[in-house]
Amino acid sequence: MQLLYFGWVRIKMGKDREKIDLPDGVTTVQELIDSLRGLGGVYEEALGDISMVRVALNQELTDLDAAVANDDEVALFPPMTGG
Repeated sequence: MQLLYFGWVRIKMGKDREKIDLPDGVTTVQELIDSLRGLGGVYEEALGDISMVRVALNQELTDLDAAVANDDEVALFPPMTGG
C-alpha cells in the first residue's frame, strides 16, 4: 500500500510518502488510520483528530468506511479551502 501525505499532514509526518503492508485485519480507511495512530509518535500527532484530515483512495475522495486493499494508494491531506 502506498501512503501519500500532503500539506500540514506531510509536515507533521516528516515525509511525503511511504509504502507499507496493509496490517492484518484492516479492511477500511478508518481501520487503516486507527492502525497508523496506534503506532504513536508522528502518526498520532498528524492523525489524532481525523476530522481535520481528508482521504483520497486511488485518487478519488472517499469516506472513512471505504474498503482498502494492499495495492491501493491512500492520500491523507488537510481540508481544502477556496479563495
